[in-house]
Amino acid sequence: MTADEIRRRVTDARVAILATVASDGHPHLVPMTFVISGDALYSAVDHKPKTTSALKRLANLRRDPRATVLVHTYDEDWTKLWWCRLRGIAEVLDHGVDADRARELLAAKYEQYREKLPSGPVIAMVVDEWTGWSAS
Repeated sequence: MTADEIRRRVTDARVAILATVASDGHPHLVPMTFVISGDALYSAVDHKPKTTSALKRLANLRRDPRATVLVHTYDEDWTKLWWCRLRGIAEVLDHGVDADRARELLAAKYEQYREKLPSGPVIAMVVDEWTGWSAS
């Protein structure tokens, strides 16, 4: 897959899996909505129900900023399979101009956010590695 194809597939995707490093060293994985802007990926804590506001993904990134994001598709026709992996360094933005801009970018991509803008912290990841694979 070319770099342009990887970027297009990731940008067009609606959901991804975020992997952070837990305090015990194990990977911690959660699904997320996101948006790409240049070499940055943004995701925000939104209004969907959560068991706690002290989210492990945020604590993990504050302690260890390394993050990996996986975007993929599955189809019974295996010639249509593909995945893209993004690695980088992330930070948690609790407020500020960059966090507000990220929320606006998310609202432009997701109709649900236009109805209710995310108000929680924003994960801002600078992507330094884009890799991918496609069966076709």
